[in-house]
Amino acid sequence: MAKVSATENNQKKVRLVKKHAAKRAQLKAIINNRELPIEERFKAQLKLAEMPRNSAKIRLRNRCVVSGRPRGYYRKLGLSRIALRELGSKGLIPGLVKSSW
Repeated sequence: MAKVSATENNQKKVRLVKKHAAKRAQLKAIINNRELPIEERFKAQLKLAEMPRNSAKIRLRNRCVVSGRPRGYYRKLGLSRIALRELGSKGLIPGLVKSSW
């Protein structure tokens, strides 16, 4: 199990990303628009820099929904490799057969 504080910090970042996503997208569109004057684009860049750093999507960490483990994460299932094996052994994941010999 991951530390509770680590998973809570990640959840806090998820909420921040959702809260500021529209504003960040709007500012990035202004910054990337080459037809606008450089002064307006620079002001948008300064506003983007003033926003909280944790509101950037890149700062999120994929974590297992069962254990909170950040490594060995399967995106399709949202599980770590260890949780996937345990649930597969118990027969809780349909279509998954764990081979052992």
